[in-house]
Parts: sequence; C-alpha cells; structure tokens
Amino acid sequence: MPYPHSAPTGLGQVAQQAAQVLYQHRLVSTRQLHRLVTPHHTRTEYLRRQLHTLRQAGFAEAVGRRSTGQTELLWWLTEKGAHAVESVGLLQARAYRMSPEAALGPLQEHTLAVIEAGVAFVEHARRLGHECGPLDWSPEIAHYYRDEARPGEELCLVPDAVLNYVHTEGKQRTLLTFFVEVDRTQMTIARLAQKLHAYAGYHEYAPQPQTAKGSRGPRRQAALPAWRYRYPTFPRLLLVFTGASEERLARRIADLRSLAASDPSLTSTPLRAAVTTLDQLRRHGPFEQIFTPVLGTPEPSDAWLRPISLAA
Repeated sequence: MPYPHSAPTGLGQVAQQAAQVLYQHRLVSTRQLHRLVTPHHTRTEYLRRQLHTLRQAGFAEAVGRRSTGQTELLWWLTEKGAHAVESVGLLQARAYRMSPEAALGPLQEHTLAVIEAGVAFVEHARRLGHECGPLDWSPEIAHYYRDEARPGEELCLVPDAVLNYVHTEGKQRTLLTFFVEVDRTQMTIARLAQKLHAYAGYHEYAPQPQTAKGSRGPRRQAALPAWRYRYPTFPRLLLVFTGASEERLARRIADLRSLAASDPSLTSTPLRAAVTTLDQLRRHGPFEQIFTPVLGTPEPSDAWLRPISLAA
C-alpha cells in the first residue's frame, strides 16, 4: 500500500515513511521497521542506510538492545524530527516524546510487544489481500467516560492500541476495529479483570446533556452512547498474552475466564472480548481459530472475529 508523502522533506521516500512510523509508534526496532516499511527488500541494509540518514540529519536517534544474542537498534524521533512530521499535518499530533531514558526504561519491552502485535496484523493483511498498514493502529488513545458506581469521577480508558483493519472478500469490504491490550504477565489477573470492567463501562456510557441554568425542564437522555461518536460499531477487545511459556499463558487465559465468569457485571455485558498469545497471532494470523472468548464457551475459534455488517 503506498504511503502519503511526509516530512522530513529533502529525504528519500523510505526515510520519510520510517519517520512517520516512528512518530506514530514512538519506539520501533530496525527489524520491525523493515517488516513495516521495506518488506519487499530481502535484507535490511537499504533501510539501515535511510535510518542513518535520518540520524545524521538530527531527526532520529537510537539505542542498542540485546536480542537473541545480537545487538539490535531501537529507533525514535528527536524533537526536531517530531516537529518536522507534525509540520505536514498528515498524522494526528501527539504530545508524547521519546527520550534515551524512556527508550531504555521498563516500558521498552511492552512498547515493542504492542508493535509486534500490530506488525502481525499488517503482515497477514498483506498476505491475504486485506488492508492494514503501519499507520492503521494508534497507541494509547484516551477514551473518557463516567461510571454510576463512581459518581463525580471522570474515568479514562487507554487501550494499548486502537487498530483498524479492512477485511476484503470479493467486492465486500468491512472495517474491523480492535481495542488491543498486550499483557507480558506483568499484570495480575485481577487487574486484567478490572480492565474488562473499564471496557464494559465505556460501552455503556452515554453522556447526559446538562439543562440550561435555571431551566425547569427535565434532563434529556443522550441519543447515543459516547463510543458512537468515534466508531460505527463498538470495537472488539483483543487481549494478547506474551512473555512466558505457552503453558503458563494458557493457565492465565483459564484464570481470566474463571474470574470473568464469576462476575455478574461481566457476564451480562455485550462486550466482545477474546484472548490469544502473541506467538499464535504471529504464526497463524487474525483469521484462524486462535482466539479464546473471555466469556462463554472456552473453545478457541474465529467466530468473534468474522466480519459483520457495519450497521450491526
């Protein structure tokens, strides 16, 4: 899929595309950039030269990371590079800025795992003739809502990523949107269940318009829930587990299902949520029977992911 021309200007197209990806996703490894930006090249040398050009121009910086016995570079945009991309106005502006300290910090592995989940969607979309590119998911988009159980508080749901995927079958094209949550076994099962509550709360939240000051008229009910102003259908929630053996991850999936099944507020929610592992997503792609529903039958399937009408 061709990408829009973007700053930094005066550089080659691949360098510009890499700058876009770095701006959107903050910290990306050389191998991930290769799979996203230059998959048609069998080797990474050309991309490495383009990244070196960005670095020489002061647009990008990198740190080393030991991976599978080798040192791999992790790249991010400098303040100068971020301003250059923002000046074109093609991407939604983001206040976050990466730094050497953050790049080497405790969130490094989680950031790379989220990108790896996105890369899996991109690679399988490419193979299947669907549409999902390097800029079709955004990390950490805030969704504000309120919960009757916590009156007076404005709550904030921040998925690890919101991913858009266009499924194509014949002449039918269907947009699939996902809330993606990646867990590297750093979070307790109880905390994961709390995240399910947050998604269920956001699904139900409908903002109530205020009556005019001094008005005696009744408050009008909101016509639409808050998510309707962002999405044509409520995104599917995909939990991606990684960071441990398949056996341990399978136990975590079973534990999460058990906790969710014992919670009446979750068993009654229409939330569509499923869990898989990052290894399965990479190997098999998003349209195989690798997803275990968080609620209901435990058998892995692809039913929760099948394209449905945008009107549903």
